Amino acid sequence: MSIQFKSSLILGVCLLSPSWVFAAVKEYHLNIDEKTINLTGKAVKKISVNGQFPAPLLEFEEGDDAVIHVHNQLKKQNTSVHWHGLLLPGLMDGVPGFNGFNEIQPDGSFTYKFKVRQSGTYWYHAHSKGQEQDGLYGALVIYPKGKQPITAHESTQRDYVVMLSDFHESSSAQIMANLKKSAEYYQNQRETAKDVLQQIKHEGLKSTWKDRSMWNQMRMLKTDLSDVTGYTFLVNGKTPEQNWTGLFKPNEKVRLRFVNAAAMSFFDVRIPNLKMTVVSADGQPVKPVPVDEFRIGAAETYDVIVQPKAAHYQIEAESIDRSGFAIGTLHDETQPQHAGIHMPEARPRALLTMEDMGHGSMSSTDHSKMNHDAMPNTDHSKMNHQAVALDHAVHHSVAKNNKPKPEPSVMGWANASTPVGDKALQYSDLKSLQAQPDTREPTQDLVIHLGGTMERYLWTMNGKKFSEAEPLKVKYGERIRLKFVNDSMMAHPMHLHGMFMQLENGQASSEMPNKHTVIVPPGKTVTALLTANELGEWAIHCHLLYHMSAGMMHKLIVANVANSSAQPIQPAANTAEASHAHH
Repeated sequence: MSIQFKSSLILGVCLLSPSWVFAAVKEYHLNIDEKTINLTGKAVKKISVNGQFPAPLLEFEEGDDAVIHVHNQLKKQNTSVHWHGLLLPGLMDGVPGFNGFNEIQPDGSFTYKFKVRQSGTYWYHAHSKGQEQDGLYGALVIYPKGKQPITAHESTQRDYVVMLSDFHESSSAQIMANLKKSAEYYQNQRETAKDVLQQIKHEGLKSTWKDRSMWNQMRMLKTDLSDVTGYTFLVNGKTPEQNWTGLFKPNEKVRLRFVNAAAMSFFDVRIPNLKMTVVSADGQPVKPVPVDEFRIGAAETYDVIVQPKAAHYQIEAESIDRSGFAIGTLHDETQPQHAGIHMPEARPRALLTMEDMGHGSMSSTDHSKMNHDAMPNTDHSKMNHQAVALDHAVHHSVAKNNKPKPEPSVMGWANASTPVGDKALQYSDLKSLQAQPDTREPTQDLVIHLGGTMERYLWTMNGKKFSEAEPLKVKYGERIRLKFVNDSMMAHPMHLHGMFMQLENGQASSEMPNKHTVIVPPGKTVTALLTANELGEWAIHCHLLYHMSAGMMHKLIVANVANSSAQPIQPAANTAEASHAHH
C-alpha cells in the first residue's frame, strides 16, 4: 500500500479509574492533487489522492484515534473531505458552511481528528462542488476491536472492498453546465416507436393512447431514470476491461464490502451462480439475508458473504438505466487464469408508471383531478412535439411492419427484472443484528417534500433550494420521525450526516435497521426514526451529486434548546399508519 500512515500506541491514564488505557493513534496524510488519467482511450484531468485515482482505502479499528492530515495541492480549487457514515464531532464532518468548518484553500491543510466509535464499511469523499465525481472518493473500512468477527457466522478468510463508481470524460463542472442548459441534455434513451407498439400489443390502442396523452399532458419522459449518461462504470477504479479480480482458495468464505461511490448511479448487483448473504447495511450489522441480487443507491453500502465453489465468478453491477455494467471477478487462485470478462446482456429498461408519479393506476379521464402544482418536477417545455412525433412514428412503423419485434422494457421504477425464483433484497428484509437501544415513539414528524423543476434543473426540499431554506431544528435527545415524501419522478437516495436513522420497514422498533442513506422511490413516502443524540449542524441531502448541487440539501440543527422549532411539524403519526419503505 503506497499510502503513508503512522500507527503508534499512546499510553493514556484514565483519571477516574486506576487502570491504564491504551488507544492506538492511526495517522494518515492525504495529498489532493490533479492527475491525467486515461481509462477510456481519452486522456483527461481528474483529482488524485496520494497520486491515486480513485483515492486509497483507509483502514481503522474501532477505538482508534483517527488523525488525518488533508493537504490541498490543487492550484485553483478549495477542497474538503467528508467521512460518510461516521459518528464524529460536527467540525470534523467536513461540510463547508456547517459547524464552523471552512474549505481547505489551495496550499492549505486541515487535520481531522476524531475517536473511531463504530465498525463497518464506510467511505469518504469531497463535499466541495463536483470533486467527488472528479475522483475525490475512497473506501474506509473500520474493523471491530482486535479484528474479531461480530458473530461466528461472519468469520471470513478473505475481505475485499468492491467500490462501484461512475466515471465521465467530462468534468463535473461541464456536466452541471449542460444540465442547467437543458435538463434533457443527456436524455438519449427516449422511448422508441417500438416501445409504443409493445404497449399497444399488451394494453390495446385505446388504453395506450390514454396513457400517452396523460404523460404528454404532464410533459414527462417515462425513461427519466438517470439525469446523466455517458458513464463508464468502475469497480475499485477499474473498467470492465481492466477487470478487478479478488482471489480465493476453495471453500473459503469471502466478505465483499460493496460501496456505491457513484455520483449519479443506482446499480442492480449480482454474481451469477453464487448466493450472497447480506450481513451489513450502511456499515451496521444486520441479521443475515440470503439473496441473489440487491439494488444499491448512491452512497449506500452492503457487506455480503459468499462461499465460492467454482473456479470463477463474475461480479455484475448493472446501472438501473441499463446503460452499462461495472464488472469484476472472483477467481480461485489455485486454478489457471481465466480468459477475462464477458459482457452480460442488458436487462430490460424500466419505464416509469403513473404509480411512480404517486398517482396510483390513474386513467387518463382523471385529468381534472390532477394538481400540476403537486408535481413540481413537470417541465412545461417538454413533450408536446413528442406527442406528434410519436403519433407519426407509430403509424409509420405499423404501416411498414405489422409484426414489429419490440425492444424489451418493463413497467415501474422498482422492477429490476429479477429472474423468476431469484431473491432480490428488499428494505423490508433488513433487521438490526443488535437490539435498538432507543425504541421510544417519536414526539413529532419532520416532513420533507422532495421536488424539483426540470425546466431550470432545480431540486428542492420543502419547495426551497438550500440557499433559500431555513434550517430544520430539533432538540438534543428528541425522538423524531423523518418523513421523506417524494413528489418527483426520480428516486432520491437521502443521506443524513452525523447520525443513523432507523428505517421504518415493517420490523419491530427494536429490530429496525440503522441507515445513513435511504432510497426514496419516485412518488413514494419513506419514513425513518431518529434519536437526535449528536449535537451540531448536520447536512441532510440527496446523494445524487447534481441534485444536491442544484439545491436538494438542508441543514438539520441538533441543539440544547428550550423548545424546538422544526418545520414543518406535524404530531407524530400513529406508528401503525406510518408508511413503510419498499424498493
